[in-house]
Amino acid sequence: MNELNAFFYVSCSWNRNIVRTVVALFQVMAGERSPLLTHGVFSVVGEGGDSRRASTSAGDTSSKASPRTLNTFFGVMVPTILSMFSIILFLRTGFVIGHAGLLQGLLMLGVAYFIISLTILSICAISTNGAVEAGGAYYMISRSLGPEFGGSIGLMFFLAKVCACGVYVLGLVEAILDIFGQDPAVGMAQGVRVLPQGYWFSVLYSSVLLLLCLVVCLVGAHIYAKASFITLLVVTVAILSILISPLLVGPRHFSFTHTLEHNRSITHNGTYTGFNSSTLANNLAPGYSLDYSTNRVMSFSTVFAVMFTSCTGIMAGANMSGELKNPSVAIPKGTIIAVLYTFTVYVLLFLLTSSTCDRLLLINDYGVFQRINVWSPFVIVGVYCASLSAAMCSLIGASRILHALAIDQLFGLPLAPAAITSQSGNPWVAVIFTWALVQCTVFAGQLNVIAGLVTVFYLLAYAAVDLACLALEWASAPNFRPTFQLFSWHTCLLGMLSCLVMMFVINPVYSSASIVLLLLLLLFLHYRSPTSSWGYISQALIFHQVRKYLLMLDSRKDHVKFWRLQVLLMVANPRSSCQLISFVNQLKKGGLFVLGHVQLGDLDMLPADPVQQQYNFWLSLVDKLGVKAFVDLTLSLSVRQGTQHLLRITGLGGMKPNTLVLGFYDNSYPEDYFLQDPAFCDGTGDGPGGPEGDNFGVDLPSLQAHFPPVRHTESPRSLQPEEYVGIISDAIKMGKNVCLARYFHQLPPEGKGMTLKSRDSMDTIDVWPFNLLSAQGSGSFADVCSLFLLQMACVLNMAAGWRKARVRIFLCVEAESGDQGWLAKEERFRDLLGKLRIRATIKIVAWDSVMRMLRGTDPTAPPSVSEEFLNKVNLLLKEHSSTGAVRFLYLPGPPADSSQSQQYLAQLDAITQGLGPTLLIHGLTPVTCTEL
Repeated sequence: MNELNAFFYVSCSWNRNIVRTVVALFQVMAGERSPLLTHGVFSVVGEGGDSRRASTSAGDTSSKASPRTLNTFFGVMVPTILSMFSIILFLRTGFVIGHAGLLQGLLMLGVAYFIISLTILSICAISTNGAVEAGGAYYMISRSLGPEFGGSIGLMFFLAKVCACGVYVLGLVEAILDIFGQDPAVGMAQGVRVLPQGYWFSVLYSSVLLLLCLVVCLVGAHIYAKASFITLLVVTVAILSILISPLLVGPRHFSFTHTLEHNRSITHNGTYTGFNSSTLANNLAPGYSLDYSTNRVMSFSTVFAVMFTSCTGIMAGANMSGELKNPSVAIPKGTIIAVLYTFTVYVLLFLLTSSTCDRLLLINDYGVFQRINVWSPFVIVGVYCASLSAAMCSLIGASRILHALAIDQLFGLPLAPAAITSQSGNPWVAVIFTWALVQCTVFAGQLNVIAGLVTVFYLLAYAAVDLACLALEWASAPNFRPTFQLFSWHTCLLGMLSCLVMMFVINPVYSSASIVLLLLLLLFLHYRSPTSSWGYISQALIFHQVRKYLLMLDSRKDHVKFWRLQVLLMVANPRSSCQLISFVNQLKKGGLFVLGHVQLGDLDMLPADPVQQQYNFWLSLVDKLGVKAFVDLTLSLSVRQGTQHLLRITGLGGMKPNTLVLGFYDNSYPEDYFLQDPAFCDGTGDGPGGPEGDNFGVDLPSLQAHFPPVRHTESPRSLQPEEYVGIISDAIKMGKNVCLARYFHQLPPEGKGMTLKSRDSMDTIDVWPFNLLSAQGSGSFADVCSLFLLQMACVLNMAAGWRKARVRIFLCVEAESGDQGWLAKEERFRDLLGKLRIRATIKIVAWDSVMRMLRGTDPTAPPSVSEEFLNKVNLLLKEHSSTGAVRFLYLPGPPADSSQSQQYLAQLDAITQGLGPTLLIHGLTPVTCTEL
C-alpha cells in the first residue's frame, strides 16, 4: 500500500539545497575566484591553511598561524641533534659499552639507526607530498591515515614525549647528584657535595627542575628557540673535549661506593688506561651484570632500551613544521644530516670508550666522561645543557601535540581546554596539562626504570609513520607523489615490522599494554566517528582492493550453489518506506542491496544535474536507518525509463541486482515514518556523527527538509497503472526477479526494539508456492518460481530478527475429488524440502470450492477470474495465514496487453486486501541446489 505510493510520488520541483547549489555554480562560473580546493592541504589560489582552521571561527585564537621563520639548520638540524644527544650521550655511553661490550654495542647502534633510518625515509616521503602544517608527526599521521589512526597514534606519541621529558629530567638530576650529592659512604656534606640523596630527594629535585621548564615554556618559550644554537655549541665543545681527552690525560684509578638493598654498601675500583689494546680486547665481548641504580641484572633488551632512547629525537625537526619556512625541503634534508652526524659521533665515542676504560669503571660510574675529561666542567656543562634542552624540547613538543589534538576535537570535551591559547598563540593550558603528566612520571625515580616505556612508545609511533607511508604507497593514489623518492613499500614494511619486533624484544609487557591502549583508542574514535576533511586512507585502500576483487569476480563463473539475493529497491520518498527498507536489509543476507530513486526531469533543460547534490542526504538516511545499502540515483523523463536505466547500469562487474522490489500500487495513502520514529522527529539520534557531528554536512533538519511530505488525499499520482505494470514487464524481460511489497508499514520499526524477538512466538513466515489465479497453479509445487519463494523464506528465516519464526508452507489441493494424486505430490514435496535442507511445516488447504468458482459450471469453458473468486481467495488466505508475520505469495506474470494493466493490478489488490505484510514474488532464475 504505502510503499508504492511513496515510490510513485516523485516530485519535479527542486528543493532549496539544489537551488543554492545552482546559484553557487553560477557565481563560480561568473567570478572564477573561488578556491578549487576548499578543504585540502592548500588552496590552488594560494590560501594555504590547515583544514582544522576551516572548522573554527575566524576569531578563534587557537587557530592563529605562527610565523614561519626557521630554516633547515635552526629549525630541523639543531633540535634533532640536541634531542638525539641529550642525556644518553654523556651518561649512558659507558653504561652501554660496559654491559654489552663494543661488538654488541655497535650492533645495538646499527639496529637502532637502521630502524630509524627506515622511518626517516617514510617521514621524508610524507613530508614532501604536500604542505605540512603545525603538529609535526601527529599532523602527518592523522592527515595520512585519517582521524581514527591519527588521533590514537597522536595520543600515544604525546605520551611518548611526556615519558621522554621525565627521562631527561631524571637524567639531569642524576648528573647533578653525581657532582653535588652527598657521598653515601660518608653520609654528610663534604665540600660541594651538599645535596642529600634518596628516592624522595630525587623526586623533589626533579620537580623543581620540571617547574623551571614549565616557567620557561609559559613565560618565554621563545627563549628556548633562541638559545638552542648556543646550547648546540656548548654540547659540541663538550664532545670535542671528550674526544681529545685521551691524548692529554694519563691513566687513572677510581674507587666507587654504591648502596644496595638493606642499606648495604659495596665498593668497586675502576681504571682509566688511556688507549690500550688489552682494554679494547677485554671490552669486545658482553658482560651483563648488576646495574647499581636499579639493582637489576642487565640484558641485551634492557641495555638496548636505554640506548635507543638516544634515537628518539628524529622527529624533533618534523615537530617544528609549523615554524619552518619550507617544511617539505627542510624536514628531509635537516633530519638526514642530523642523523648522519649523530651516528658518527656515537661510533667515535663507542670506540674511544671501549679502548680507554675498563669494564668495572664503565659499569659502576655513569659519569665516566666527566672523570676522564681534560677539564671536567666541559662535560658537566654539556650534560646540564643537553638534558635541560631536551627536557624543554619534549615538554614543548608534547604540549603542541596535545594542542593539535584539542583543535581537531577528536576526543571531545576532555581535551577541549587544551585548545586555549594566550594572545601570542602559546597553548598554556596544554603546557600545564603536559607538565602535570610529566610530574607523574618522575615518581619512577630512576632513568633506567622508564627508559623502556619511552622506547616502546616511540617505536610504536615510528611504526605508525611507516604504516602511513606504506598505506599511501599501497593505495596507489594518484595524488601521492612525494618529491623524495628514496623509499618503497619494502622499506616502509621493513621499518614497521622492525619497530614492532624490537618493541617486544625490549619489553613484552610494555609493548602488549601499549598496543592494547592503541586499540582501545582506535575503538573509541571509531565509535565517535569524527568527521573530517583530511581524507581517509582506509577508503583509498578499500577502493584499491575492491577494484581488484571486482575484476576477479567473473559472472561467467556463477553457480546456483552460491546464489545470493541482490536487490534493487525502488523508493521515491523514504518517509513512507523505511520499514520496507529495513525488511529488505534483513532479507538480502549478505547480498547486494541498492536503494534506487528516479528524479523526474530533463538534463537539457537544467543548468546542473540535481541528482548529484542528493547523494549525501540518501547516504545519511542509510546511516540513520542502520542498513547496509548502496544508493543509486538517476534523472529521467519518466519513472519507467529511469527504472530501466537503473536495472541496466546499477552495480559493477559480477555485483549487479538480480531482483527488483517495488512498493504495491493501491488507492491507500502512505503514512509518514519520520513522524513516528523519535530518531527522525525529535533529534534523539544523530547518526554516526553523534549529537555534535555534522554527518558529512547533513544534519537532522536538513534531512527532514530534503525529503518532501508524503502524498495526501488531494495529491494526484504521478504514475499510471500502465507504467507501473510496464516496469514489471521490463524487469522480467531483463531477466530480473520481481517482488511487490504491500503493508510493510505495519511491521514494527527495528529502532524501537520491536523486532520479531519481542513478538509472539507463534509468528510465522507463510509461503503459498503456487499461482492462486491459475486453474493449473496447484498442479505443481516445484516450478522455478515456487522454489524461488521457498528460497526467499529460507533466507529470511536465517536473518537475526527472524530466526525464531517458523516457516509454514501451504499446499492447496482438491481433496474432494476422487483423484488422490495430490498425496503423492505432497510426499514428493516433503522429500524435496529434505534435499533442500529447508525446515518447514507443511499445511494442506482444501480449496475445492474456490476452484469450482474459478472453473464455473461449464468445464469446457476457459477459467474466469471473477470478483467472487478473488474475494474467496482473499478469505482463504486470511483464514489460514492471519497469524503470519509476513506472507510470500506467487506473483503471476503481467499481461502482454497494456490495456489489461488496471485489471491485473485490481486482481492483485483483491487477493491481498487486508492480509498484512505481504511479498508477491515472480522468480525467474534457479536458486536452489540439492548437490553438495
